[in-house]
This record gives sequence, C-alpha cells and structure tokens, in this order.
Amino acid sequence: MKMGNQSVETDFILSGLFQYGQMNTFLFVAIVILFSVALMGNIILVLLIRLDTRLHTPMYFLLSQLSFIDMMYISTTVPKMTTNFLTSRKTIAFFGCEIQAFVFLALGGTEALLLGFMAYDRYVAICHPLHYAVLMSKKICWFMVTCTWASSSSNALIHTLYVFQLPFCRSRVVNHFFCEVPSLLPLVCQDTSQYEHTILLSGLIILLLPFMAILASYARVLTVVFQMSSGKGQTKAISTCSSHLIVASLFYMTTLSTYTRPHYLHSPEEDKAVAVFYTIITPLLNPFIYSLRNKEVIGAMRRLLV
Repeated sequence: MKMGNQSVETDFILSGLFQYGQMNTFLFVAIVILFSVALMGNIILVLLIRLDTRLHTPMYFLLSQLSFIDMMYISTTVPKMTTNFLTSRKTIAFFGCEIQAFVFLALGGTEALLLGFMAYDRYVAICHPLHYAVLMSKKICWFMVTCTWASSSSNALIHTLYVFQLPFCRSRVVNHFFCEVPSLLPLVCQDTSQYEHTILLSGLIILLLPFMAILASYARVLTVVFQMSSGKGQTKAISTCSSHLIVASLFYMTTLSTYTRPHYLHSPEEDKAVAVFYTIITPLLNPFIYSLRNKEVIGAMRRLLV
C-alpha cells in the first residue's frame, strides 16, 4: 500500500488540451482526424521514396527522414492526449513523463536541424548544379542525418536528465497536454533562471541558426532563379519557396516562442495553442507541402498504383 501511495505521489497530472463539453469534443475529433491524415501522409511518402528508385536522390532521402521524424513526432504526444481525454485518467508516470520529454526534444531538434540541411540541398542544386553530386553525395547525406540525430539527442538527454533531477515540490499538475520542459519548470521549487539561460542558448543554436540558414538559402535561390529563368520559371520558384518558407516559419516561430522565453512570461493556455502548431499542424503540412505537391512524387504514386 505504501509503495502504491509513493507511486501516485511521483506521477504527474496532465491538465490536457481539452475540457469536457460539446465544443471540445468537436476539437478532439478534429485533432484525431488531423493526426490520422498526418500519419498516413508521412507513411505514404516514406513508402513511395523507398519503393521507387527514381526517388533515390539526396533531396528525397532527406525528405524520407523528415517524414519518419514527423511520424514519430506526432505519435509522441497525440495518442497519450487522446487516451487521457477518453479515459478521464490524466496521470502520467514520472518515468513516462521523462521519456516523453526526451523523445519530444530529440525529435523536435532533429527536425529543426534537418530542415536547415534540406534548404542547403536546394541551394546547392540550383546555385551550384555542377558540384551537386560531390557536395550532396550519399556519404555526405548520411553524415548530415547522423549529425542531426546525434547532436539533437545529446542536447535532449542533457536537458531531460537535468530537469528530472530537480526537486518537484509543488503541485504535480502539468498545465499542458504533454510533458515538455518549459511546462515542467513552474513545478520546480528552486530558482531555475540560470538553467533557463541554457534553454535559451540551445534554442538559439538548434532553432534560430537553421532558420536563418533557410532564409539565406532561399534568398540566394530566388536571386539565381530571377537572373536565369523565364517568367514561368520565376512564378514556379516563388510558389515553391514561399510554401516551404511558410511551413518552416510556422515551425520555427512557434518553437522559438516556447523555448526562448523565461517561464514567468508563459501563459499555459497560449502555450497549449502554440504547441498544437508544432506538434500537430507542422507534421500534417510537411508531406503535402514538400512532396505530395511534387510531380515526381505524384508520378511515383501513379506508377505504384498501376
């Protein structure tokens, strides 16, 4: 009995994204549908790239990695959130919370870095086409992917181990729908201002630097396209770059908003709304914006179905 009480005391309680009510039931159903579409879109994209040899290029290799990350990314938060809503049981074990925080941080950081490398790939393909085979060789692509996973996982492990050894001596209610480091800091009963500086530094390196690289890459790409292409080519380039930049901006701006502010400036309801964008909306949009609008991907799908 004593062990059971200790177990309950070490559990966290997730307040969730929803409260009960007709409107929130509608939002719950909407998010389940979005989750299903996002999962299917990314699975289809991974399978297409895997099965069609014409898509075995550096660009689609990186895209397959992005889709794999998005599948895991959205699956880290939504299933637990929906289960809590359906069962009315909002607790999550201390170790479960720790695992969720680590996996979410690792995947989010990996995606942030990978998007930067994807922009670099497009920059090399358009601005230095003669050197593309050398600068984006299979070995270099694997090196990029390995670096993103290793650096992001190391960063996530350091933050997770540090946060979960802190004394949680206040309420165990996490005012969020999943275990995220910024949402856990208000529960800590010691000053975390110094630690928040390290979160800020990590956010600037893993989020802001790739975002700036993406902006610089696409600016250079558009400059080259406008110098070389016809009006039709310029219109297509603007359409492609703008859609990529909109999705990238949505991801980076929302995550920067969460990870570069001290916890006393956070509003729980605002944090939940912002988190929906980088946990659900971005994984939903990525396969459609980056690939399913692409003629090569559509062609691969047709060949697979015929």
